[in-house]
Amino acid sequence: MSLRGRDGLGGRAAVVGIGATEFSKDSGRSELSLAVEAVRAALDDAGLAPADVDGLVTFTMDTNPEITVAQASGIGELSFFSRVHYGGGAACATVQQAALAVAAGVAEVVVCYRAFNERSGRRFGSGVKERAPSAEGAALGWQLPFGLLTPASWVAMAAQRYLHTYGLTPDAFGHVAVTDRRHAARNPAAYFHGKPITLDDHAASRWIVEPLRLLDCCQETDGGQAIVVTSVERARDLRHPPAVIVAAAQGAGRKQEAMTSFYRDELTGLPEMGVVARQLWRTSGLAPSDIDVGILYDHFTPFVLMQLEEFGFCGPGEAADFVAADALPLNTHGGQLGEAYLHGMNGIAEAVRQLRGTSVNQIPGAERTLVTAGTGVPTSGLILGTDG
Repeated sequence: MSLRGRDGLGGRAAVVGIGATEFSKDSGRSELSLAVEAVRAALDDAGLAPADVDGLVTFTMDTNPEITVAQASGIGELSFFSRVHYGGGAACATVQQAALAVAAGVAEVVVCYRAFNERSGRRFGSGVKERAPSAEGAALGWQLPFGLLTPASWVAMAAQRYLHTYGLTPDAFGHVAVTDRRHAARNPAAYFHGKPITLDDHAASRWIVEPLRLLDCCQETDGGQAIVVTSVERARDLRHPPAVIVAAAQGAGRKQEAMTSFYRDELTGLPEMGVVARQLWRTSGLAPSDIDVGILYDHFTPFVLMQLEEFGFCGPGEAADFVAADALPLNTHGGQLGEAYLHGMNGIAEAVRQLRGTSVNQIPGAERTLVTAGTGVPTSGLILGTDG
């Protein structure tokens, strides 16, 4: 069962540095080089040196070991290092791990990073080609023989049920794509800078796996992103106003699988994100109406709609109209559909920029941002806020 009370992590740590490489389709260099560039950029942004770092956190799918990144970045001794499982579901959990280490006094400055050549090298969208025998692989054995081979095909199952249950058409997903691309068009760092789309463009894009069209699916990106976390007290003496970690949570639902949770009672929601939502609201004492900007994981548009419903921004089946009405500023960097697919780490950076007042699509007076990680897998989330 999930926690029934607030935890003690909120307000103990803050994000003080963000750094990234350029986002491209062919970086022309190693994933380690991308990681080091992002880490150094984040430290420079924070006004810290590699020698100040004593902790590193990344994902299990990242090919850059913590000790190798430390050595290549000029970081010395490490007192904390950690990896979080489940792909994009780990994004916000890396910051949670860093905050836990800082709050417990295990480390003082922790850098979270993600770097990969996900377009020119390994391509997650290509699906499963081979799988060594394992408990996790056994779950996929119930799907692969029937043609469910890619993330798009796995999401399409839930998306089709969502449309059927609420009497919607695939056009409902287009509002997310149009919103993301509108913001990306004004973001010079975005791959789709200067390239907004319309609902007609969405409807005309080719099918990938019905009911998902090309413009419902995130892009594939080469690049790196890093986030620096330290205590709130130390953060106040650094270069930028701190983005305080108001709440952080992980979540896995009942009958949870990695992208193929088809044996739940319902397929129209994301129970793992519901676990995260409940804990974020409990710990922060906030409600949906208190959030100024939502940075929601958007590898596929249908799961953005389901997230809005899990967090209580709107009722079941109402999220498409909610997005169409611009009721919540959403993915102001362009998201993974428009800016870059860095497994959600670039979304955390955008949440920090909104609190600093430096986003290219700045929301006036933004004081609280919600960030979510990968959906369809065990996942995580953050609420970040201004200091005081």
